[in-house]
Amino acid sequence: MNIAIIGAFPRSLINFRGGLIKILAQQYKVNAIASGAIDYEVELLSSLGATYLNCPIQRNGLNPIKDIVTCLSISRIINIHEIDIVLAYTVKPVIWGGIASRLVGARHFYAIITGLGYAFQKGGIAKNLLNSLVKFLYRVALKKSKGVIFQNRDNMQVFIDEEIVPQDKCFLVNGSGVDLSHYQVSPLSPKPHFLLIARLLGDKGIREYVKAAKIVKQQYPEAVFELVGPEDPSPDGIKLNEVNKWVSSGAIEYSGATTDVRPFIENCSIYVLPSYHEGMPRTVLEAMAMGRPILTTDVPGCRETVVNGENGWLVEKANVEQLVERMVWFIENQNQWPVMGKKSHTMANEKFDVHQVNAEILKIMGLSDEKTV
Repeated sequence: MNIAIIGAFPRSLINFRGGLIKILAQQYKVNAIASGAIDYEVELLSSLGATYLNCPIQRNGLNPIKDIVTCLSISRIINIHEIDIVLAYTVKPVIWGGIASRLVGARHFYAIITGLGYAFQKGGIAKNLLNSLVKFLYRVALKKSKGVIFQNRDNMQVFIDEEIVPQDKCFLVNGSGVDLSHYQVSPLSPKPHFLLIARLLGDKGIREYVKAAKIVKQQYPEAVFELVGPEDPSPDGIKLNEVNKWVSSGAIEYSGATTDVRPFIENCSIYVLPSYHEGMPRTVLEAMAMGRPILTTDVPGCRETVVNGENGWLVEKANVEQLVERMVWFIENQNQWPVMGKKSHTMANEKFDVHQVNAEILKIMGLSDEKTV
Protein backbone atom coordinates (compact mmCIF):
# COMPACT_ATOMS: atom_id res chain seq x y z
CA MET A 1 0.00 0.00 0.00
CA ASN A 2 1.41 3.36 -1.08
CA ILE A 3 -0.08 6.42 0.68
CA ALA A 4 0.34 10.15 0.01
CA ILE A 5 -0.54 12.91 2.46
CA ILE A 6 -0.80 16.37 0.88
CA GLY A 7 -0.48 19.64 2.79
CA ALA A 8 0.49 23.14 1.69
CA PHE A 9 3.55 23.43 3.94
CA PRO A 10 6.09 20.84 5.17
CA ARG A 11 5.95 22.31 8.68
CA SER A 12 2.19 21.78 8.72
CA LEU A 13 2.65 18.10 7.81
CA ILE A 14 5.07 17.75 10.71
CA ASN A 15 3.05 19.68 13.29
CA PHE A 16 -0.49 18.64 12.35
CA ARG A 17 -0.05 15.19 10.74
CA GLY A 18 3.22 13.99 12.25
CA GLY A 19 1.56 11.46 14.55
CA LEU A 20 -0.62 10.10 11.76
CA ILE A 21 2.38 9.79 9.41
CA LYS A 22 4.33 7.91 12.08
CA ILE A 23 1.51 5.40 12.63
CA LEU A 24 0.94 4.82 8.89
CA ALA A 25 4.67 4.43 8.21
CA GLN A 26 4.75 1.40 10.51
CA GLN A 27 2.88 -0.59 7.86
CA TYR A 28 2.80 1.38 4.62
CA LYS A 29 4.98 3.47 2.35
CA VAL A 30 4.11 7.09 3.15
CA ASN A 31 4.83 10.05 0.87
CA ALA A 32 4.56 13.57 2.29
CA ILE A 33 3.70 16.07 -0.45
CA ALA A 34 4.15 19.81 0.16
CA SER A 35 5.97 22.83 -1.18
CA GLY A 36 9.44 24.18 -0.50
CA ALA A 37 10.78 22.04 2.35
CA ILE A 38 14.18 22.96 3.74
CA ASP A 39 16.69 20.21 4.58
CA TYR A 40 15.75 20.17 8.26
CA GLU A 41 12.06 19.64 7.43
CA VAL A 42 12.91 16.84 5.00
CA GLU A 43 14.93 15.18 7.78
CA LEU A 44 12.06 15.54 10.26
CA LEU A 45 9.59 13.97 7.83
CA SER A 46 12.09 11.18 7.16
CA SER A 47 12.41 10.55 10.91
CA LEU A 48 8.62 10.08 11.00
CA GLY A 49 8.92 7.47 8.24
CA ALA A 50 7.80 9.55 5.24
CA THR A 51 9.46 10.32 1.92
CA TYR A 52 9.18 14.01 1.08
CA LEU A 53 8.01 14.86 -2.45
CA ASN A 54 8.12 18.49 -3.47
CA CYS A 55 5.18 20.03 -5.28
CA PRO A 56 4.46 23.72 -6.03
CA ILE A 57 1.42 24.39 -3.84
CA GLN A 58 0.28 27.91 -2.99
CA ARG A 59 -1.90 28.11 0.10
CA ASN A 60 -3.36 31.43 -1.06
CA GLY A 61 -3.71 33.29 -4.31
CA LEU A 62 -5.90 33.12 -7.40
CA ASN A 63 -3.38 32.50 -10.15
CA PRO A 64 -4.99 29.91 -12.49
CA ILE A 65 -1.69 29.06 -14.19
CA LYS A 66 -0.01 28.24 -10.88
CA ASP A 67 -3.05 26.21 -9.80
CA ILE A 68 -2.97 24.20 -13.04
CA VAL A 69 0.74 23.54 -12.48
CA THR A 70 -0.10 22.35 -8.95
CA CYS A 71 -2.77 19.98 -10.26
CA LEU A 72 -0.53 18.55 -12.99
CA SER A 73 2.38 18.17 -10.55
CA ILE A 74 0.24 16.20 -8.09
CA SER A 75 -1.07 14.06 -10.97
CA ARG A 76 2.49 13.29 -12.04
CA ILE A 77 3.54 12.36 -8.50
CA ILE A 78 0.53 10.05 -8.03
CA ASN A 79 1.28 8.39 -11.35
CA ILE A 80 5.04 7.99 -11.01
CA HIS A 81 4.94 6.79 -7.40
CA GLU A 82 1.89 4.57 -7.97
CA ILE A 83 -0.04 6.08 -5.08
CA ASP A 84 -2.97 3.96 -3.87
CA ILE A 85 -4.46 6.31 -1.25
CA VAL A 86 -4.37 10.11 -1.16
CA LEU A 87 -5.23 12.09 1.98
CA ALA A 88 -5.31 15.89 1.55
CA TYR A 89 -6.15 18.74 3.92
CA THR A 90 -6.65 22.51 3.63
CA VAL A 91 -8.31 24.12 0.62
CA LYS A 92 -5.84 23.92 -2.25
CA PRO A 93 -4.39 20.49 -1.46
CA VAL A 94 -7.95 19.12 -1.20
CA ILE A 95 -9.16 20.76 -4.44
CA TRP A 96 -6.14 20.07 -6.63
CA GLY A 97 -5.31 16.78 -4.93
CA GLY A 98 -8.88 15.60 -5.50
CA ILE A 99 -8.96 16.67 -9.14
CA ALA A 100 -5.49 15.20 -9.77
CA SER A 101 -6.57 11.90 -8.20
CA ARG A 102 -9.52 11.78 -10.59
CA LEU A 103 -7.32 12.56 -13.59
CA VAL A 104 -4.94 9.65 -12.98
CA GLY A 105 -7.34 7.25 -11.32
CA ALA A 106 -5.88 7.00 -7.81
CA ARG A 107 -7.87 4.30 -6.08
CA HIS A 108 -8.90 6.17 -2.94
CA PHE A 109 -9.05 9.89 -2.18
CA TYR A 110 -9.85 11.26 1.29
CA ALA A 111 -10.11 14.89 2.34
CA ILE A 112 -9.93 16.66 5.68
CA ILE A 113 -11.80 19.98 5.73
CA THR A 114 -9.97 22.04 8.34
CA GLY A 115 -12.31 25.03 8.04
CA LEU A 116 -14.34 26.92 5.47
CA GLY A 117 -11.88 29.77 5.18
CA TYR A 118 -12.02 33.26 3.73
CA ALA A 119 -13.68 32.16 0.47
CA PHE A 120 -16.83 31.00 2.29
CA GLN A 121 -17.41 34.30 4.09
CA LYS A 122 -20.18 36.52 2.73
CA GLY A 123 -19.25 39.88 1.24
CA GLY A 124 -19.32 41.90 -1.94
CA ILE A 125 -19.58 40.74 -5.53
CA ALA A 126 -15.94 39.63 -5.76
CA LYS A 127 -16.11 37.55 -2.59
CA ASN A 128 -19.43 35.96 -3.65
CA LEU A 129 -17.93 35.03 -7.02
CA LEU A 130 -14.96 33.48 -5.22
CA ASN A 131 -17.39 31.61 -2.97
CA SER A 132 -19.21 30.15 -6.00
CA LEU A 133 -15.93 29.18 -7.69
CA VAL A 134 -14.55 27.44 -4.61
CA LYS A 135 -17.79 25.49 -4.10
CA PHE A 136 -17.72 24.37 -7.74
CA LEU A 137 -14.09 23.23 -7.47
CA TYR A 138 -14.85 21.36 -4.24
CA ARG A 139 -17.72 19.52 -5.98
CA VAL A 140 -15.41 18.45 -8.80
CA ALA A 141 -12.59 17.46 -6.43
CA LEU A 142 -14.77 15.48 -4.00
CA LYS A 143 -17.10 13.78 -6.47
CA LYS A 144 -15.14 10.51 -6.43
CA SER A 145 -13.84 10.80 -2.88
CA LYS A 146 -14.19 7.85 -0.53
CA GLY A 147 -14.66 10.03 2.52
CA VAL A 148 -14.63 13.68 3.58
CA ILE A 149 -13.60 14.34 7.18
CA PHE A 150 -14.81 17.46 9.00
CA GLN A 151 -13.63 19.01 12.25
CA ASN A 152 -16.98 20.43 13.30
CA ARG A 153 -20.63 19.65 12.57
CA ASP A 154 -21.47 23.14 11.24
CA ASN A 155 -18.89 22.94 8.43
CA MET A 156 -20.10 19.46 7.54
CA GLN A 157 -23.69 20.68 7.30
CA VAL A 158 -22.65 23.51 4.94
CA PHE A 159 -21.08 20.99 2.54
CA ILE A 160 -24.20 18.81 2.70
CA ASP A 161 -26.64 21.72 2.27
CA GLU A 162 -24.65 23.15 -0.65
CA GLU A 163 -24.61 19.68 -2.24
CA ILE A 164 -20.84 19.70 -2.36
CA VAL A 165 -20.68 16.19 -0.94
CA PRO A 166 -23.43 13.70 0.04
CA GLN A 167 -24.03 12.97 3.70
CA ASP A 168 -23.04 9.32 3.41
CA LYS A 169 -19.47 10.36 2.59
CA CYS A 170 -19.17 12.75 5.56
CA PHE A 171 -17.33 11.95 8.79
CA LEU A 172 -16.63 13.97 11.93
CA VAL A 173 -13.51 14.07 14.14
CA ASN A 174 -12.44 16.37 16.99
CA GLY A 175 -10.03 18.60 15.10
CA SER A 176 -6.41 17.66 14.44
CA GLY A 177 -6.01 16.65 18.07
CA VAL A 178 -3.24 17.63 20.45
CA ASP A 179 -0.33 15.60 21.84
CA LEU A 180 -0.91 15.77 25.58
CA SER A 181 2.61 14.54 26.31
CA HIS A 182 4.05 17.48 24.37
CA TYR A 183 1.74 20.20 25.72
CA GLN A 184 1.83 19.71 29.45
CA VAL A 185 0.08 21.64 32.22
CA SER A 186 2.15 24.54 33.57
CA PRO A 187 1.48 27.06 36.39
CA LEU A 188 -0.66 30.06 35.52
CA SER A 189 0.88 33.51 35.34
CA PRO A 190 -0.14 35.45 38.51
CA LYS A 191 -0.90 38.59 36.49
CA PRO A 192 -3.64 39.15 33.90
CA HIS A 193 -1.73 38.16 30.77
CA PHE A 194 -3.93 37.58 27.70
CA LEU A 195 -2.48 35.78 24.68
CA LEU A 196 -3.61 35.42 21.07
CA ILE A 197 -1.67 33.20 18.67
CA ALA A 198 -2.74 33.41 15.04
CA ARG A 199 -1.63 34.21 11.53
CA LEU A 200 -2.07 37.94 10.98
CA LEU A 201 -5.53 37.80 9.41
CA GLY A 202 -8.54 40.04 9.93
CA ASP A 203 -10.90 37.11 10.31
CA LYS A 204 -8.92 35.82 13.29
CA GLY A 205 -10.46 38.73 15.21
CA ILE A 206 -7.11 40.39 15.80
CA ARG A 207 -8.41 43.93 15.29
CA GLU A 208 -11.21 43.30 17.80
CA TYR A 209 -8.62 41.92 20.24
CA VAL A 210 -6.59 45.13 19.92
CA LYS A 211 -9.63 47.39 20.32
CA ALA A 212 -10.70 45.48 23.43
CA ALA A 213 -7.16 45.65 24.83
CA LYS A 214 -7.11 49.45 24.49
CA ILE A 215 -10.37 49.75 26.41
CA VAL A 216 -9.44 47.30 29.17
CA LYS A 217 -6.02 48.89 29.73
CA GLN A 218 -7.69 52.20 30.53
CA GLN A 219 -9.12 50.56 33.66
CA TYR A 220 -6.44 47.91 34.24
CA PRO A 221 -3.14 49.25 32.86
CA GLU A 222 -1.21 46.32 34.34
CA ALA A 223 -2.99 43.84 32.03
CA VAL A 224 -0.82 42.40 29.25
CA PHE A 225 -2.18 41.65 25.78
CA GLU A 226 0.24 39.62 23.70
CA LEU A 227 0.00 38.71 20.01
CA VAL A 228 2.06 35.96 18.38
CA GLY A 229 1.93 34.97 14.73
CA PRO A 230 3.37 35.47 11.23
CA GLU A 231 2.25 37.66 8.37
CA ASP A 232 -0.04 36.01 5.83
CA PRO A 233 -0.30 36.69 2.07
CA SER A 234 -4.09 36.23 2.07
CA PRO A 235 -6.29 39.10 0.82
CA ASP A 236 -7.43 39.30 4.45
CA GLY A 237 -3.85 39.64 5.73
CA ILE A 238 -2.83 42.33 8.25
CA LYS A 239 0.42 44.13 7.43
CA LEU A 240 3.21 44.46 9.97
CA ASN A 241 3.10 48.25 9.82
CA GLU A 242 -0.44 48.12 11.23
CA VAL A 243 0.71 45.77 13.98
CA ASN A 244 3.62 48.07 14.78
CA LYS A 245 1.21 50.99 15.23
CA TRP A 246 -0.72 48.95 17.79
CA VAL A 247 2.51 48.22 19.64
CA SER A 248 3.54 51.88 19.55
CA SER A 249 0.17 52.87 21.02
CA GLY A 250 0.81 50.55 23.98
CA ALA A 251 -2.25 48.41 23.30
CA ILE A 252 -0.46 45.11 22.73
CA GLU A 253 2.88 43.38 22.74
CA TYR A 254 3.81 41.64 19.47
CA SER A 255 6.23 38.72 19.75
CA GLY A 256 6.53 37.79 16.08
CA ALA A 257 6.23 34.30 14.65
CA THR A 258 7.25 31.11 16.42
CA THR A 259 7.74 27.41 15.75
CA ASP A 260 7.00 26.54 19.39
CA VAL A 261 3.96 28.05 21.10
CA ARG A 262 4.58 26.43 24.49
CA PRO A 263 6.75 29.16 26.08
CA PHE A 264 4.15 31.78 25.17
CA ILE A 265 1.25 29.74 26.59
CA GLU A 266 3.29 29.13 29.74
CA ASN A 267 3.63 32.89 30.23
CA CYS A 268 -0.07 33.66 29.83
CA SER A 269 -3.00 33.35 32.19
CA ILE A 270 -5.90 33.47 29.67
CA TYR A 271 -5.88 32.34 26.04
CA VAL A 272 -7.96 34.38 23.58
CA LEU A 273 -9.09 33.61 20.02
CA PRO A 274 -11.79 35.99 18.70
CA SER A 275 -11.93 34.21 15.32
CA TYR A 276 -14.79 34.56 12.82
CA HIS A 277 -14.61 30.89 11.78
CA GLU A 278 -12.47 27.79 12.36
CA GLY A 279 -12.41 24.11 11.61
CA MET A 280 -11.09 23.36 15.07
CA PRO A 281 -8.57 25.91 16.42
CA ARG A 282 -5.32 24.10 17.14
CA THR A 283 -3.89 26.85 19.33
CA VAL A 284 -6.96 26.71 21.58
CA LEU A 285 -6.48 22.95 21.99
CA GLU A 286 -2.81 23.51 22.86
CA ALA A 287 -3.75 26.13 25.44
CA MET A 288 -6.37 23.79 26.90
CA ALA A 289 -3.84 20.98 27.13
CA MET A 290 -1.58 23.32 29.11
CA GLY A 291 -4.41 24.21 31.49
CA ARG A 292 -5.48 27.66 30.32
CA PRO A 293 -8.93 29.26 30.56
CA ILE A 294 -10.28 30.10 27.10
CA LEU A 295 -11.98 33.20 25.74
CA THR A 296 -13.20 32.61 22.19
CA THR A 297 -16.11 33.22 19.86
CA ASP A 298 -19.42 31.41 19.52
CA VAL A 299 -18.71 30.27 15.95
CA PRO A 300 -18.23 26.84 14.32
CA GLY A 301 -15.06 25.17 15.54
CA CYS A 302 -14.45 27.55 18.43
CA ARG A 303 -17.69 26.81 20.26
CA GLU A 304 -16.74 23.12 20.46
CA THR A 305 -13.81 23.99 22.72
CA VAL A 306 -15.66 25.84 25.49
CA VAL A 307 -18.39 24.94 27.94
CA ASN A 308 -19.56 28.46 28.73
CA GLY A 309 -18.72 29.44 32.29
CA GLU A 310 -16.82 26.21 32.98
CA ASN A 311 -13.51 26.31 31.13
CA GLY A 312 -13.96 29.80 29.69
CA TRP A 313 -16.36 32.07 27.88
CA LEU A 314 -17.86 32.38 24.41
CA VAL A 315 -18.59 35.79 22.93
CA GLU A 316 -20.25 36.93 19.74
CA LYS A 317 -17.85 37.30 16.82
CA ALA A 318 -16.70 40.84 15.97
CA ASN A 319 -18.24 42.08 19.24
CA VAL A 320 -15.64 44.23 21.00
CA GLU A 321 -18.00 45.10 23.85
CA GLN A 322 -18.48 41.46 24.83
CA LEU A 323 -14.73 40.82 24.58
CA VAL A 324 -14.09 43.71 26.95
CA GLU A 325 -16.75 42.48 29.37
CA ARG A 326 -15.23 39.00 29.59
CA MET A 327 -11.65 40.24 29.78
CA VAL A 328 -12.65 42.42 32.74
CA TRP A 329 -14.44 39.42 34.28
CA PHE A 330 -11.23 37.40 34.10
CA ILE A 331 -9.20 40.20 35.68
CA GLU A 332 -11.71 40.57 38.52
CA ASN A 333 -12.15 36.82 39.11
CA GLN A 334 -8.60 35.53 39.33
CA ASN A 335 -9.70 32.75 41.71
CA GLN A 336 -11.54 31.15 38.76
CA TRP A 337 -8.47 30.86 36.53
CA PRO A 338 -7.16 27.57 37.99
CA VAL A 339 -10.68 26.10 38.12
CA MET A 340 -11.30 26.87 34.45
CA GLY A 341 -7.77 25.86 33.48
CA LYS A 342 -8.21 22.46 35.10
CA LYS A 343 -11.50 21.98 33.24
CA SER A 344 -9.77 22.88 29.95
CA HIS A 345 -7.13 20.23 30.56
CA THR A 346 -9.78 17.63 31.39
CA MET A 347 -11.65 18.42 28.17
CA ALA A 348 -8.44 18.17 26.15
CA ASN A 349 -7.86 14.70 27.62
CA GLU A 350 -11.41 13.50 27.04
CA LYS A 351 -12.10 14.93 23.57
CA PHE A 352 -8.98 16.16 21.79
CA ASP A 353 -6.20 13.65 22.41
CA VAL A 354 -4.36 13.31 19.08
CA HIS A 355 -4.15 9.54 19.46
CA GLN A 356 -7.95 9.30 19.59
CA VAL A 357 -8.32 11.60 16.58
CA ASN A 358 -5.77 9.66 14.51
CA ALA A 359 -7.46 6.38 15.41
CA GLU A 360 -10.74 7.79 14.07
CA ILE A 361 -9.09 8.95 10.83
CA LEU A 362 -7.51 5.53 10.30
CA LYS A 363 -10.88 3.87 10.91
CA ILE A 364 -12.56 6.15 8.34
CA MET A 365 -9.84 5.29 5.81
CA GLY A 366 -10.27 1.58 6.47
CA LEU A 367 -6.71 1.26 7.78
CA SER A 368 -7.30 0.70 11.49
CA ASP A 369 -6.30 -2.48 13.21
CA GLU A 370 -4.66 -3.44 16.48
CA LYS A 371 -1.20 -2.44 15.24
CA THR A 372 -2.11 1.00 13.89
CA VAL A 373 -4.45 2.05 16.68
